Amino acid sequence: MQFLNTFSKSRISWLLLLLCIVFFEGSALFFQHGMKLEPCVMCIYERVAMMGIAFAALLGAIAPQYAIIRWAGLIAWGYSAVRGLQLSIEHVGYQFNPSPFATCDLFVQFPNWAPLNKWVPWMFEAYGDCAKVVWTFLGQSMPQWLVIIFAGNLVALALIVIAQFFSKKTNTIRDM
Repeated sequence: MQFLNTFSKSRISWLLLLLCIVFFEGSALFFQHGMKLEPCVMCIYERVAMMGIAFAALLGAIAPQYAIIRWAGLIAWGYSAVRGLQLSIEHVGYQFNPSPFATCDLFVQFPNWAPLNKWVPWMFEAYGDCAKVVWTFLGQSMPQWLVIIFAGNLVALALIVIAQFFSKKTNTIRDM
């Protein structure tokens, strides 16, 4: 735990998280533009959740040695990963438990103050069908992989958060 405590206080840990998210976002854009797989509304929302983790990584990388900055990054990471997991699970439901009463929206809905689909349509506009499985790898659809990715983020986050309570000087839990 001491290693994770120390590691979370280094800029490299946060940049490593950012690098992972850039890889996942780059993969999503390759699927969309390289493989011509049309993203659905849920795909776009999951993409935004992934970008929330990227924001958290950037925030944490500002000054990870300061607890307030580090905890802000951890909280943003947690919120984005939980929302991403919720969205991914919902998306899996649309694909594998189809129902005419449970469907995703036809169009993405962003707040008026941040219409991402208007500002950056090549990244945030949805054209696909949420219930359609358009790609699989090792028997898992894209939203199933996203469940794994977001859950993995939450496991990593949990370990890092627990490590925050371990002192660098001793192997005991630090008093709050």
